[in-house]
Amino acid sequence: MQLALSTWLEVEAYLARSDGVILPTGSTEQHGPIGLIGTDTLCADDIAKQAATIAGGLVVPPLAYTPAPFNMAFPGTLSVSVDTFGQLAREVVEGLVHHGFRHIYVLNGHGANVAPMKQILAEQTVPCRLKSWWDFEAVNELRREWYGDWEGMHATPSEIAMTQANHRVVKGDCLPPPQKLTEAFMRDHAGDRHGPPLEHREQFPDGRVGSHSSLARPEHGKHLFNAAAQAIADDYLTFLQH
Repeated sequence: MQLALSTWLEVEAYLARSDGVILPTGSTEQHGPIGLIGTDTLCADDIAKQAATIAGGLVVPPLAYTPAPFNMAFPGTLSVSVDTFGQLAREVVEGLVHHGFRHIYVLNGHGANVAPMKQILAEQTVPCRLKSWWDFEAVNELRREWYGDWEGMHATPSEIAMTQANHRVVKGDCLPPPQKLTEAFMRDHAGDRHGPPLEHREQFPDGRVGSHSSLARPEHGKHLFNAAAQAIADDYLTFLQH
């Protein structure tokens, strides 16, 4: 069930049988030469809708304008400050609580959202859970099998494969492998802790951060999408029991 496609009477009826809700969060930022700018939001939103279908839940419209300042040297990226994102997310969550939702499940698709969302959810008086779609072993088994170290950190073949399966394929099979990342770099930059925009583009000129996007295939995306949706549906149902 989708909030945006429901009437208020339908939402009222839903609340009479369930107090759970899924809030997707993503970003609007470059994802390399063949990745869609809406990739993070599209992945989180698509998976959330499928998980809600499986679990009988309700999905609200995604938060798509989020912090991505490091990518502002790439045309199309739209970044907001952590404070702006935090305030918007806080008011959305508080609005859900106001209407009677008592189990808030946030499904994330963008690394820079994690820290501010954790803080916002910790303030709430109702049970909240934050998960990124890549947190689940069933998903990571596929990522390791198909991409190994070439999954990288940004414009990953796994996320691009899902947008290929569910939206469109941008031709780019001949892209060369990107610069390989060290373990130290990945550790130090986890959660999208990257440098200033011009410096970031100079270091990663085509937008990929250690991710060999050309390894993505639509058929991979279908399997990743289904694995993520099922894992999240199961986790959401478990969450509702608490």
